[in-house]
Amino acid sequence: MLLLQHRLIQSPSGRDGKRWMPVVKLNADSAMPPGLRQQARALPEGAPIIAMIHGYRYSPSQPANDPHRHILALDPQPDARRVLSWPRALGFGTDLPGEGLALAFGWEARGRLGRAYRQAGEAGAALARTISELAECAARPVALIGHSLGARVALQALHHADPGSIGRMILLTGAEFRDAAAAAMDSAAGRRAEILNVTSRENDLFDFAIEIWLGHGQRQALGFGLDAPRRNWIDLQIDHGGTLDALRDLSFPVDRTPLRLSHWTPYLREGLFDFYRTALGQPWALPMPMLRARLPGRIEPRWSRLLAPPAPMGGLRA
Repeated sequence: MLLLQHRLIQSPSGRDGKRWMPVVKLNADSAMPPGLRQQARALPEGAPIIAMIHGYRYSPSQPANDPHRHILALDPQPDARRVLSWPRALGFGTDLPGEGLALAFGWEARGRLGRAYRQAGEAGAALARTISELAECAARPVALIGHSLGARVALQALHHADPGSIGRMILLTGAEFRDAAAAAMDSAAGRRAEILNVTSRENDLFDFAIEIWLGHGQRQALGFGLDAPRRNWIDLQIDHGGTLDALRDLSFPVDRTPLRLSHWTPYLREGLFDFYRTALGQPWALPMPMLRARLPGRIEPRWSRLLAPPAPMGGLRA
């Protein structure tokens, strides 16, 4: 089922009357309604289209696990755990001209991890069809942000999307393998996309788990980055001091509270979404060559956070 949450706002000039600027809730098994194409065509110049993709253990068909009531909602359920409204954090829901179009993409990610991993591949193909149409209607590429298995959805979409329809993509501690990511980057759409791969040593246990359970110890997780450098791929380790220094110097101060173990800090850590919002909504302000020059790009060894000595002032925590 696809739902449209419309917000009535003034057009930039004030002479065109009212314009509907939606936050769109779309599930992988839904068809795109004709009205969405019209909304994409009506977007002001420079207004972004950003697709947001949740990870494991969500299901749009189960109210208790519905991502549209949680991280993908403008107003999440107040009693939800580990919740932050991604649309609001990305600048939507302001009723300001030019905020753009947010696509909240839901897919069935419950059940066994292996099944959810396979479902993520199918969801990526479904998302690619929508992205290709929207990019053509709006005459601009679509940006993506995905967490955990949602990063796999985003990468798999590259295999099926029209070349140039996907612009910049932010992967948040992606539950995917290095070889699968490299294959996605070799696709026609992958060669034209820009990827910011957000990693953290706080996620090491989760990376190790997918290597054992899904890769049978034969494949490495994306937490290590790619095997070989690519001009359109940058690794961003968010619990690395040099990375945090660089983000601060770029006017994106980020909370430095260290954790030993966490899968959710890429979207819960204060300050990171300020960077994501600019990187996705105004990519011209943070071009890849500049980011590559300013960010360390290094990834620390596995278990370096889990085995770190106790820190002062409360220490590391899980």
